[in-house]
Amino acid sequence: MTSIINGKEIAQNLRDKIKNEIIELKNIYNSVPGLAVVQVGNVAASSVYVKAKTKSANEVGIKVFDHHLEENINQDDLLKLIEKLNNQINVNGILVQLPLPKHINEQIVLDSIDPSKDADGFHPLNVGKLSIASHNDENLLIPCTPYGCLLMLKELGIELSGKNAVVIGRSNIVGKPMAQLLLKESCTVTIAHSKTNDLPNVCKNADILVAAVGRPEMVKGDWIKKGAIVIDVGINRIDINKDGEIKTKLVGDVKYSEAEKYAYAITPVPGGVGPMTIACLLRNTTIAFKNSNLS
Repeated sequence: MTSIINGKEIAQNLRDKIKNEIIELKNIYNSVPGLAVVQVGNVAASSVYVKAKTKSANEVGIKVFDHHLEENINQDDLLKLIEKLNNQINVNGILVQLPLPKHINEQIVLDSIDPSKDADGFHPLNVGKLSIASHNDENLLIPCTPYGCLLMLKELGIELSGKNAVVIGRSNIVGKPMAQLLLKESCTVTIAHSKTNDLPNVCKNADILVAAVGRPEMVKGDWIKKGAIVIDVGINRIDINKDGEIKTKLVGDVKYSEAEKYAYAITPVPGGVGPMTIACLLRNTTIAFKNSNLS
């Protein structure tokens, strides 16, 4: 019987832990972590994500500073806002919601965030710290989605050391940091992607398969080794015909109905990785607050 990895439940437990920690921190420092959320434009998906992140932050006691900017803002003005937030004492974490409009260089914007306030864990300095660390340091600001995936794996209570792990996807946001985290757990890691030769057979060698390629239901059931653990990072909207009416459906990068016949444990979409990403954003903001008070 395949186990469903309940991201909602694991994320709720993490949020409860953070909420209790913030109560303790408020008693010690008479202040709470502050998170600045910067959204440019009105992309529907971005608005949904920002709303969910803001709601979760408020629920655990993080103070949110919302900055919703016009889509036509120029890059220099956006950089000036980030510089202001870098210097704002009650802001401990800065989140710039991606994607940004095409006239703005995302990397320049992300690089302008003070590394100590990098709530997403995307700044090159934090990426470098993750790369050279000998183990998964609880005080590092780690990219939220891959760290959430690692926490779900640990929740299974299995020995990760020595496992063959395959990560499909090589993005800076998920694929590469996911590989780094698994390496630090002493997994043997392969980074694969859409151009990997004989990708199905590469996947079949995986005890742990992390799909983060951004292609709906690309990973089929017969790609999966019997008894493997499958973490599906993908969130894709597809059109389906339901009773003669075209509707949209959220699916992952894995063909779930097939994969669950092979996997020992699998994350659903939705309700798997997504809630963990938000919970780890709250974690990073709280860590940044603690680090600022210790420096």
